[in-house]
Amino acid sequence: MTDIVILGAGYAGMAAAMQLAARTRRDDDIRVTLVNASDRFTERLRLPLTATGQSVADLRIPTLLEGTGAHFRPGWVTGVDLGARTVSLEDTKIKFDILVYALGAVADTASVPGADEHAFTLNDPVSASLLASRLAGAANVVIGGTGLTGIESAAEIASRFPSLTVTLVGRADPGASMNASARAHLHRALDRLGVRRVRGEITKVLPQGVQLESETLPADLFLWAGGTRVSPLAAGMTTDERGRVVTDASLRSVSHPFVYAVGDAAAVRQPYGIMHGTCQGGMPTGVHAAISILRELRGKQPKPFRFGYYHTPVSLGRHDGVVQFTHGDDSPRRFYLTGRLAAGYKEFVTASPWPTYRRMKRLPASAAIWPHGKRS
Repeated sequence: MTDIVILGAGYAGMAAAMQLAARTRRDDDIRVTLVNASDRFTERLRLPLTATGQSVADLRIPTLLEGTGAHFRPGWVTGVDLGARTVSLEDTKIKFDILVYALGAVADTASVPGADEHAFTLNDPVSASLLASRLAGAANVVIGGTGLTGIESAAEIASRFPSLTVTLVGRADPGASMNASARAHLHRALDRLGVRRVRGEITKVLPQGVQLESETLPADLFLWAGGTRVSPLAAGMTTDERGRVVTDASLRSVSHPFVYAVGDAAAVRQPYGIMHGTCQGGMPTGVHAAISILRELRGKQPKPFRFGYYHTPVSLGRHDGVVQFTHGDDSPRRFYLTGRLAAGYKEFVTASPWPTYRRMKRLPASAAIWPHGKRS
């Protein structure tokens, strides 16, 4: 029996699990197990909606895996023993022959004093719902971070709660990576919604405010969207300065080649640099890792992973948005979309994993894989 264990059921981990299970479901000698702390799939792209009290689908991982042959194991991962090839959960251990490390990332509240105690996050539906429950009683909301999560959260909060004072704080202008015309539309939309922008670095989070280098902003609620950190469970492998698993060209750990790292948990180098964490790039890493594992089981060498960015879609409330199309290295092209067309495009992108996963379920099962790469 070859045991393949996937840790983490985000976009990348789910793609790896479904691709592997669908293609090996007729092989009794391969077992695919997906481990995740919760049985609910977190649509990270929709967490700003959850944070403002809007309804989103309640997707359950066992239901998504139905018909694939993958086994779901709920539980918190407490340790990975690379020597013994075991994963520790709270009350048991799971052995593996091949590991797919897809534990993702969470908001880095440890990087700013006071953020752990006073900041809200969008790590999962529970944390997002907690913020939603407090918005109605607030007057000032400050959002730290001018990246996509910060922009979309500011726009959703401002459009759903127009009486609130919403301030977006960051070291860069919102939309700084877009071309001038797309960025101008984004700023006009934030102006229309009444979102105040402040350039600066947050040095401390207080119970009722946010401290910058030169001023303190009042804040009944503070949402941290300014950076992420990964799980420390990869410490036994070669990692980069952020704790992400350093991979070779085929997404294997450079120090432990029986481990594949995907999504936000991996430092994947491309010709333009290290990939940044997005659903756009996460799902392809999961699919590539699955196909590479299948090639290994057949006695073949995995192929290098190649990825180029295509777009940066941003929601600006439910009826507006901006989509910046990009070159492969994520630099902006001249072409972009705005308004309702962009909002519809973003919704299509947000919903696209589900048709993709359904197609994976219908993948043709490989013929049985035998030792030494022989096939029936």
